[in-house]
Amino acid sequence: MTTDPKAPRPLGDLERLVMEQLWAADGALTVREVHEQLSRTRELAYTTVMTVLDRLAKKDLTERERDGKAWRYKAAAPREELAADLMRDALDRAGDRREALVRFVGQVSDEEAALLRDALARLEARDG
Repeated sequence: MTTDPKAPRPLGDLERLVMEQLWAADGALTVREVHEQLSRTRELAYTTVMTVLDRLAKKDLTERERDGKAWRYKAAAPREELAADLMRDALDRAGDRREALVRFVGQVSDEEAALLRDALARLEARDG
């Protein structure tokens, strides 16, 4: 089983908190803006937030652009796309992809099962 070394990995707690700020923002945010928002609920060093944002950029989870001396960061993709990428990567890493899918489907709610059936029907109609 070969996997892409750049494939997404689950986010750590602080990475997730930073991404939540970026997903909620109307535009790109500076390190200072992210730090100020996160500092309302937890004590974090500015340099810690800067390091996390830099790491997220290196993982291609954020895009950054220069704004004077500062960087502005925004999420590279919607959270739903990251979730789909993480699920696909988890399936790639499963010993038995079929069994992993069966177990996953066995754990979804009735509403989620209906969404999956609808999505599969749309794929069949598109490809058929």
